[in-house]
Amino acid sequence: MKPRLAAILLLSLPLAACSPPKQAAGPETLPRIRAAKVDAAARLLPKDLHLAQPGTLSIAMVVQTLPLADYAHDNEHEVVGLEPSIGQLIADSLGLKLKVVPIAWADWPLGLTSGKYDAVMSNVTVTEERKAKYDFSTYRDDRLGIYTRSDGPVKSIAKPEDIAGLKVAVGASTNQSQILDRWNEQNVKAGRKPATPLYFDDSGIARLAVLSGQADVSFAPNAISTYEARDGRTRKVGEFAGGWPLTAYIAVTTRKGSGLAQAVTTALNAQIDNGHYGELLSRWNLTSEGIKRSETNPPGLPKS
Repeated sequence: MKPRLAAILLLSLPLAACSPPKQAAGPETLPRIRAAKVDAAARLLPKDLHLAQPGTLSIAMVVQTLPLADYAHDNEHEVVGLEPSIGQLIADSLGLKLKVVPIAWADWPLGLTSGKYDAVMSNVTVTEERKAKYDFSTYRDDRLGIYTRSDGPVKSIAKPEDIAGLKVAVGASTNQSQILDRWNEQNVKAGRKPATPLYFDDSGIARLAVLSGQADVSFAPNAISTYEARDGRTRKVGEFAGGWPLTAYIAVTTRKGSGLAQAVTTALNAQIDNGHYGELLSRWNLTSEGIKRSETNPPGLPKS
């Protein structure tokens, strides 16, 4: 979204929409779960592995939105959320320290390839195109949610025709924007009105667009939208696989051939087996996005 449009949008919103009520203490205030070293995982680290910082697993994340990753309310240097918590379990399993490297989404491919950090955990979906350049260790189902105002008229979005004619707040160049494009193609061919996409880079501003009525619904990662909906001002009206109609997975992303992927996958499976993984998902209300086993480089979404 253009900066000027974002400013106009914010200025046009009621004050109440810009000042949501304070939340009660939540999972971000709980102590981070730690794990013991997992020898089976640590032994898989290559002898000649080059880490960005010796003895440390540096993981890049977009630190912006809970429940994935954000700064703690009382400590602007501490990153909290599901992804740093799972990253901590991985680092502990490998006998390494954890360093979270805040990044902008667009910067992660170059930073990872150049060795600025060792891995990326930022809601990255496994695709066949990305697999040509990176290795993956899955840790979550990729689910997308469609949300509207709690008092809004939209009741259910269960199929592509239900989105016809609506104004949809969506992130540009995302899986959900590509799905919306395909739904629009289907609807136009069937003689229905296409949805109007309203592109936003910031999920908070996208939500304000929905609350103000400038957008009918938002279409975004379900993990973020369900967390935002805790205040009761928005509600879910639809949920779809991240690769609709195909299943998609969120994964730890590492440099191709670095040797880290299998060690990370083994670490994740150890945490699934000992219950730490499930405990974290429950803490962040994301149990429905849990996986039974982590996989290295599973089939990814095909190139669109």
